[in-house]
Amino acid sequence: MKIRKDDKVIILQGKDKGKSGKVLQCFPKEGMVVVEGLNIRTKHLRARDRSQKGQKIMYPAPVAISNVMLLCSACGARTRIGITRTGDTRQRTCKKCNASF
Repeated sequence: MKIRKDDKVIILQGKDKGKSGKVLQCFPKEGMVVVEGLNIRTKHLRARDRSQKGQKIMYPAPVAISNVMLLCSACGARTRIGITRTGDTRQRTCKKCNASF
């Protein structure tokens, strides 16, 4: 998985198409990422006691990795990611402007 936590991504498909946000969590085995403020779902919680009230909790749900694309911090365009090796280190680079992440 080439997208990591704290990367800025743009949504390519779905109800939030065209919106961008920061990656909060990655699930590599499932191929999913959670993007801040996007794909919001509502969870209803029942009251546990009579003294408490029920609640509606809004949370960002995971999005398939195939439906997001990385935004380059240097050129600002959505881009694919390349890997450049210098010695023993691997560096992620933008395919459009060759800036490293």
